[in-house]
Amino acid sequence: MSIKKIIFVIIISFLGLLSCNKYDANGKLIKDYKQLDKLEWIIGDWEINDSAGRFVENWKKENDSTFSAVSFFIIGKDTVHREKIQLLEDNEKLFYIPTVQGQHNNQPVTFKQTNDVDTLFVFENLLNDYPQKIIYQFNHKNKFIAILSGKENGKILKESYPFTRINK
Repeated sequence: MSIKKIIFVIIISFLGLLSCNKYDANGKLIKDYKQLDKLEWIIGDWEINDSAGRFVENWKKENDSTFSAVSFFIIGKDTVHREKIQLLEDNEKLFYIPTVQGQHNNQPVTFKQTNDVDTLFVFENLLNDYPQKIIYQFNHKNKFIAILSGKENGKILKESYPFTRINK
């Protein structure tokens, strides 16, 4: 193959790679966050309000690659549980990252998405004490179920939390 043909092939290959990406008006690469976009429905305020107390998750979009939430459980006038959550997409992988006040030295724990279904999001961290699996199942535009499961002290546990949207 001649040098001209090799250079031609390299240029065509490079142009082909460039055409696969999107760029803004300033020439900056625009990334697609397809996995996170599937969870756009979660943005807003959600609650469980029953005789045990009130459990709330407030979700917002931080940027194209990150959603964040504050989650808390209130009994009477006391907040007995508080955590911050990030949903982060990195290299087409989705991560659920909670930081629970009073646990793991207040450090985040990372759970990686292990499925690819539009209405069921499974995140796992088999090395975490409990839970090892967190599932968000979108049932309806105003309802979802969060399911925590795994082993704790040698016992298999599973907890379900049915949330209802409190704002549109």
